[in-house]
Amino acid sequence: MLNNLLPISIRGFLKIHDPNNGEVFVDKDNAIHYENISIGIANSLSNRGTGTIYKMAFGNGGSSIDQTGIITYLPPNTVGTNASLYNQTYDKVVDDTNILNTNPSRNKMTISHLSGKVYTDIVIQCLLDYGEPSGQMAFDNSTSVNSPYVFDELGILGYYGTDNSGNILTQLMTHVIFHPVQKALNRQIQIDYTIRIQTLTNLVTV
Repeated sequence: MLNNLLPISIRGFLKIHDPNNGEVFVDKDNAIHYENISIGIANSLSNRGTGTIYKMAFGNGGSSIDQTGIITYLPPNTVGTNASLYNQTYDKVVDDTNILNTNPSRNKMTISHLSGKVYTDIVIQCLLDYGEPSGQMAFDNSTSVNSPYVFDELGILGYYGTDNSGNILTQLMTHVIFHPVQKALNRQIQIDYTIRIQTLTNLVTV
């Protein structure tokens, strides 16, 4: 007996670069938290007002460097609805329809789809400007990877309403670990983050 299934593949692509000189710091795939993103899709399709992409979060707990300079990377957190970054130190609202987004022209989402293709991209853009985060070092020459703004992990957070105290609830939808990249006053950092949702064709089921 054939089941009426719509198999879906979700992939993520991360690019971190300097928008002024084009230098690329990170260009890699990321890990998808399939449980949380499935909850987000269900909530979005059923118009529940939650499950939407809300923030881009940055942290410095994804890797360590020994005395010889060898980098050890931790695995992405993709299990459990309460999964989070290892050590989140900063975040920005990237939902350009949200009133808490302070610069929706630069921190935004766009939908990209080509007619006839079986995939659609959510392109998430986030700019860390010269003056942010507050408290960063003046120059990108830190010798310590323990600085709060030497980032080595990044995640997309979904919006899940508020608690009884009015605090916004989020869930980690994607997580990527990469070599440390310092944000300092002397440079901007642009993050282009693509989540590709694709239906799988020609799947035989019984």
